[in-house]
Amino acid sequence: YLPPQKIVGIKPSDWIRRFFLSRKTLDFLLHFPHRSFIIKYNIRASFSMYSLLNTVTDFIPIFKRNEVFPMSEKTVVVALGHRALGTTLPEQKTATKLAAKVIADLVEEGTRVVISHSNGPQVGMIHTAMNEFGKAHPDYTFAPMSVCSAMSQGYIGYDLQNAIRAELISRGIYKPVSTVLTQVVIDPYDEAFAEPEKIIGRVLNAEEAEAEEEKGNFVTKVGEGQYRRILAAPKPQKIVEIETVKVLSAAEQIVIAAGGGGIPVLEQGTQLNGASAIIEKDLAAGLLAEELNADTLMILTSVEKVSLDHNTDHESYLDTISTEDAKKYIAGKQFAAGSMLPKIEAGVSFVEKGTGRRTIITDMAHAKDGYREKTGTITVSYTHLRAHETPEHL
Repeated sequence: YLPPQKIVGIKPSDWIRRFFLSRKTLDFLLHFPHRSFIIKYNIRASFSMYSLLNTVTDFIPIFKRNEVFPMSEKTVVVALGHRALGTTLPEQKTATKLAAKVIADLVEEGTRVVISHSNGPQVGMIHTAMNEFGKAHPDYTFAPMSVCSAMSQGYIGYDLQNAIRAELISRGIYKPVSTVLTQVVIDPYDEAFAEPEKIIGRVLNAEEAEAEEEKGNFVTKVGEGQYRRILAAPKPQKIVEIETVKVLSAAEQIVIAAGGGGIPVLEQGTQLNGASAIIEKDLAAGLLAEELNADTLMILTSVEKVSLDHNTDHESYLDTISTEDAKKYIAGKQFAAGSMLPKIEAGVSFVEKGTGRRTIITDMAHAKDGYREKTGTITVSYTHLRAHETPEHL
């Protein structure tokens, strides 16, 4: 007999390999009175060990310690900033362990979790390394930006999913974690291509900068005789692998997707061709949340709350605001471009394209309290905000 506290979300195929299931155990599995316990079976089949895999066709329990862990009903998309991932390989391994604790906390809150993340330092390192290698070995071609972005997704996803898996297991929770290499379609006529703003790669001399411009790339001067490449940051239009993410999330997996804003691609006929661009990660996270019809978009950054009049004597912090309020602050240029602005814009777009949605902006240390609306800056619809106001507020 295998008591429930010893079962840790293991599928039937694994049971056959690891355990001897008695008739008593099978009866327990088929009659366990809990709604989160999902079993489909053919009543005409015999309950022999041989026919077990053919009999139980879909069994998805998830147990936490000595209790049945309920199936998730809410979906939260978490956008991890670069501070959650570090810069170097050792820093990244340490940082992902801290990020994993945040994700595990959200899982314990009873949510389905989908994660997107920054990749600024990582993709810059990869881009520099690949191009330096190409420079030293003329037989090898230089790596385009889309390829570097894909490599960064795998590099970060590898550490992040392993850290999350280990943290969950340490808490007695079994949930698969997967990373999806995610392509994001952009508009070739996006106005961002006329005004590139994302600096990337190593420092170039004047001759190298001229060579880059001859290839059609943009460069910007960063010092006396020093230049660096600069890329456009177009808005995301469509997530190519969204159906894959939906299926994995619906199966109670934790999914890492649209890392670094996604691999930028252009639709050209039946082909998806890589583009020389860096998609704004917060806008991509917002689109991911929209297409998943998530309940919460949580953007984890370097501050506990968003502020107005930042770095002035009149600085004040925002608690719960409506999308209309957020738009007024945007019009008043309260948020820095390329920093807090895209976070606010992503949050407003996500909330306005659904009902009952919210965006939470806070830091890693306050993520759990932020989810519980004890801190952080929370953006909701005007209707939702009014419905939760007390008579004194009105």
